Amino acid sequence: MKRVKLVVAYDGTAYHGWQLQPGSRTIEGELNKALSALLQKEIQVIGASRTDSGVHALCNVAVFDTDTRIPAEKLSYALNQRLPEDIRVQSSEEVKADFHPRHCSSRKTYEYRILNTRFPIPTKRLYAHFTYVPLDVEKMRQAGAYLKGEHEFKSFCAAGAVVESTVRTIYELTVEKEGDEIVIRVCGNGFLYNMVRIIAGTLMEAGRGNLKPEAVKTILEGKNRQMAGPTAPACGLTLVRYDFL
Repeated sequence: MKRVKLVVAYDGTAYHGWQLQPGSRTIEGELNKALSALLQKEIQVIGASRTDSGVHALCNVAVFDTDTRIPAEKLSYALNQRLPEDIRVQSSEEVKADFHPRHCSSRKTYEYRILNTRFPIPTKRLYAHFTYVPLDVEKMRQAGAYLKGEHEFKSFCAAGAVVESTVRTIYELTVEKEGDEIVIRVCGNGFLYNMVRIIAGTLMEAGRGNLKPEAVKTILEGKNRQMAGPTAPACGLTLVRYDFL
């Protein structure tokens, strides 16, 4: 028996997130189906990041155990012949038997893209959130600076989420203008349910002038979801990097 690690990229538009859900198409469900058909045995993967409905990824990680004789590095080629075209395995390799993607130290990096133009651009509608209201990038940067470091992020967690702790560490948060898009890039040791989307929604409020950048400090201290900005739409969010430490 060996444990195989997959690095998976996907367009999340047509899926109800990563996690297996009865009656709904999910990334995990498609991987399980393709692996089970390939290996002629029921396979269930363990995913690293449970991305939400409509969220994209360049590099989510999953592992599974198998006794197949197919070399681990060849499984990616065989799987990609069986997966829908909006899911592709970028690499496959054998790892230690005790490797668990959710139980080891890691850094995740997400990007949230905002299309800030007068009118929407149809080819970007699935991968960036559109707003015609001008956004002040410098004010967004100033607001984001208060989120760096270790904090209690209860104000940036969707109501009803069940977690042992809402303390997380953000190592880096940048806001950059790239042509007609504004890109919020956040790197941290882990993220709460809807956390990055709530951060994006809050920074956009600062960019619109509806929220003073320094108010973010008060929002963190308040530990109240109602104090932060709205949850930005899922389409703008992509998991772009996953580093195991």
